[in-house]
This record gives sequence, C-alpha cells and structure tokens, in this order.
Amino acid sequence: MYEIDPTRLDLVAEFRRKPFGRHSAELQRILNRMRSEPFEGHYVLLRDGRFGPWRLAQLGRRPQDPVTPTGHVFASKLEAEWEVFKLRWQRLTGQELRDRDLPPEP
Repeated sequence: MYEIDPTRLDLVAEFRRKPFGRHSAELQRILNRMRSEPFEGHYVLLRDGRFGPWRLAQLGRRPQDPVTPTGHVFASKLEAEWEVFKLRWQRLTGQELRDRDLPPEP
C-alpha cells in the first residue's frame, strides 16, 4: 500500500490551492490512498438538501452501518474538503496539518 511521506507539504499546499480538478500524479496517489481507507471511521461529507451546509460524518464498520455525524458543520464545500483532507492526513501520517506549516504560495 502507498505510504504517504509526511514531509511532502508541497503536495498539501497543492491540494489547498486546488482541491478540485486535476492534480499532479503524486498528489493523486495521496488522494487515492486517503479515499481507500477501510469503512470504519472513514470521513465523509453530507449535505442537508441542495443548498444546506456541509456536515462531517464517519462511516461505520460495515457498509450497512449508519453514518455518524461528528457535529462539524461547514458553510462551503471548499472548507469541508480541506478539513477532511487534514483529518485523513493526520490519521495516515500521525502529523497534524497547520496552515502556518505550509510553504508560501508561489
């Protein structure tokens, strides 16, 4: 299985700048790894209706288990996706991501 290098903050910055659309091959590997986690505890986003806020939730152990909301609510998909990325990064690397640790914008 692909191991994420926690020193590659340049790839974190790439995601932060452009969370949607095409990514570099290396960032795409990281996203694929993050999205292929086992069901139990996997972070997902839910939305209340077409224009409602985004809510963070976690999957149960099995696909048929209920989804458990975490209580985190986001006004935008951009904000929600960044939070999910940070949580998945921490789970897989053991390191917390902070904006101040990211390289400056090019």
